[in-house]
Amino acid sequence: MELDYEFMARTFGEVWKGVGVTLSLTALSLLLAFLPAFYLAVLRIRGNSSSSRLAALYVSFVRGTPIILQILLLYSLLPSLIHAVLKAAGSSINIFETIDPFWYAVVVFALNTTALLTEVFRSALLSIPKGQIEAGLSIGLSEVQTYLRVIIPQALVVALPAICNITVNLIKGTSLAFLMTVKDVMALGKIAASYGYNYIEAYLDVFLVYLVLCTLVQWSYHFAERRLGAFRGNA
Repeated sequence: MELDYEFMARTFGEVWKGVGVTLSLTALSLLLAFLPAFYLAVLRIRGNSSSSRLAALYVSFVRGTPIILQILLLYSLLPSLIHAVLKAAGSSINIFETIDPFWYAVVVFALNTTALLTEVFRSALLSIPKGQIEAGLSIGLSEVQTYLRVIIPQALVVALPAICNITVNLIKGTSLAFLMTVKDVMALGKIAASYGYNYIEAYLDVFLVYLVLCTLVQWSYHFAERRLGAFRGNA
């Protein structure tokens, strides 16, 4: 079997056009998950409350089920739920044609990422001595100010390697967005391959694109980790 290198060279550019969608999906999912994950992490640390148990149940459910199942369930249920709510409110909006599937994908991956970041933040916060909270309160800072000025900056440095892993895995995980008809890197590769049945060549192009993206992201996090580590050391 010989590879069609001309097809690969031509298709690589087509597949690369999906990078913007893949990165947008990744960035939005991380941004939307960040604050809820931190809040859930704080709830879990405090423990012994119904809110803490619900947070633990949510994290356990998301981490214990395949993301492809979460995609299929939410993509099937969420539009129907929104449609039912709008219909009950007397709206004639056709939700199935109005909302871009991209936003359903954002919701799915943000919910999944929230659970993963919750555990990362919980571990990072637990690594900070409790005495620092007491010290912040003793000098007149509120609990919120102590977290913002003392605890969170240190916890982020600790959590950065794990956040890098989650980001890389999220980039790769968004390849499943094609199940929701989102035209990301994977979807464009499958479309290009379907015309001439050059699936091996197309998937090699997709492989190279993801390899480049994930490598650049890891380098970026490594650079940030070195800078923040140096800052912490100087502090």
